[in-house]
Amino acid sequence: MLKKIFSLLLFILLLFAGIMYSASLARGADQNASNVYIAPLTGIVGVQMEDHVKNVLSDIGRSENAILILRMDTPGGLVDSMSRIMTSISEAEIPVVVWVGPSGARAASAGAFIIQAAHVSAMAPGTNIGAAHPVTGSGGDIDNKEMDKKVVNDLTAKMRAFAQERGHNVAVVESMVRESVSLTAREAFEQYVIDMLATDERELIEKLDGRVVKIKGSDVTISLGSYEIKRIEMDFRQRALEFFSRPEIAYLALIAGIFLIVLELKSPGGFVMGVTGGILLLIAAYALQVLPVNITGVLLLAGGVIVIIADVMVGGIGILALAGLGAMLAGGLMMYRAPGAEFLHISAGFIFGVTFAAGAIFFLILRLIVKALKRKPSSGMEGLIGERARIMSPADGDGARLMALIHGEYWRVSYEEGANAASPGDEVEVVAVESMTLRVRPIKSEIESQ
Repeated sequence: MLKKIFSLLLFILLLFAGIMYSASLARGADQNASNVYIAPLTGIVGVQMEDHVKNVLSDIGRSENAILILRMDTPGGLVDSMSRIMTSISEAEIPVVVWVGPSGARAASAGAFIIQAAHVSAMAPGTNIGAAHPVTGSGGDIDNKEMDKKVVNDLTAKMRAFAQERGHNVAVVESMVRESVSLTAREAFEQYVIDMLATDERELIEKLDGRVVKIKGSDVTISLGSYEIKRIEMDFRQRALEFFSRPEIAYLALIAGIFLIVLELKSPGGFVMGVTGGILLLIAAYALQVLPVNITGVLLLAGGVIVIIADVMVGGIGILALAGLGAMLAGGLMMYRAPGAEFLHISAGFIFGVTFAAGAIFFLILRLIVKALKRKPSSGMEGLIGERARIMSPADGDGARLMALIHGEYWRVSYEEGANAASPGDEVEVVAVESMTLRVRPIKSEIESQ
């Protein structure tokens, strides 16, 4: 009996040891698997994108068998943030791949520079790259020709340096800066501006397997026999900054901020409208700092809003407001019609809709004002006109002591010219208020029937 128990225990022990050994092999296999990190690189190239790239690379660190794929879709942005992102990519300890995708995405302006800094550059069919000529913060060309030449030469040298390092077509990438040339994904691939085409992430990963890249002067082979995809998204702060830098949000924040500030100046005291308007204007200022805008469009938009509010305040009949709505519409349509803003997506329908809503609100307010002007006053002395009073005392010789009761108060009254005198208890109608005296006229007695 003891022998059977011992044999059973030995079998259980060997079975447990086999399970633990298999688990250790599985863990060893998992440790040998590659990690493919995928992070978005979308929106305006600015502080939020710069922080996102730094945080992602910091989180990954020097992980063995790891690569980072940055999924790009950007209309461009700030040169300083672009330069720091390029530096972060070039100093990375792991292969960094920039993929413009999915179809419909673009790497415009600053995005064209960033993709050249990647160890491997790829694009999905239906995407585009280019239009990298520098512009001012207001979206126009640099006025000083000598300064413009210096800036263009500096950025061209930066583009050329990375293109040479990655083995790309230097002449074509230079033309993106000097002549704002734009290319489709296939054109970019055929002219050696990027390394490969990939429809989706899976195809991209398959094409990356076995590719040799140069990281800090050393050749590194990307080995992705077995891999695990890990996605890294923006944190709340970065998502908020990306949201506020969208062109349509900047447009709405500018309009609403001006509305609230002007209304606060007209009716001060609560500070709610003023503070809210100030915050919205700060948000608009941040967005307009990184967006290429037409300054004439911004001024027309702001002026149109102010004219509309002025029409309401002065009790206009709507002519000024119509002019203001026209200025708002023209400013909205012109706002992003600037060099470098070709890829900003804000539809004319959106602008027409906002202008129509502003016009509808104005004419609703105008209607309420007109209605209020026509309404009979309900308080104060003017509110007594048309009301009925009851004569409470007979008049003396000159009629100076004639008193009437109205709204629970005794008032001195006098008859309008040509009116007959009324007896105590009769009702009279108030036709005017003169100082502290009511001018009245008798009302024909009404016969009450049972």
